[in-house]
Amino acid sequence: MMQVTSDAVFQKHSLLNVMNRFLAAANNMDETVMVPSLLRDVPLEELAGDTSVHRDSELSFSSKQRDMYEYYLLLKSIKNEMEWGLLKRDMGGGASFLEMAVKQEEQQVPGGPAEDDADLESQFHFHLRGLFGVLSKLTDQADHLTNRYKREIGGGSLLR
Repeated sequence: MMQVTSDAVFQKHSLLNVMNRFLAAANNMDETVMVPSLLRDVPLEELAGDTSVHRDSELSFSSKQRDMYEYYLLLKSIKNEMEWGLLKRDMGGGASFLEMAVKQEEQQVPGGPAEDDADLESQFHFHLRGLFGVLSKLTDQADHLTNRYKREIGGGSLLR
């Protein structure tokens, strides 16, 4: 019986579980946001008087996205890349951020394959920690966008 309990705890912290939580949050966002164009020109940051929004670095939005609509498209694009991989992007002819990062990293590696193999475990752990962090933040941001959309639509402030 103890084995099942400890397996459940370890599974809770698995990469697959973190990925599935993000995909579920992004799917929920996609199902909730029925009219994405209503998110246009809605600023990412809420009014200063609203205390229900996290103001820490966990939910800091990139300044590259000017409004909630662009951020919605970014989250949806990341979800699609996770589900379909790089093959879909390859067929379209464009290079994804992931591909560009991998190519850049390959060009910067000074040693040959023997040097790479010696440090594979530490590289794996470094990137795994990064994946956990990024996916957790993306999940929080997808949930935040979904909840904000619900509040905005419920309040009628997005309807013109």
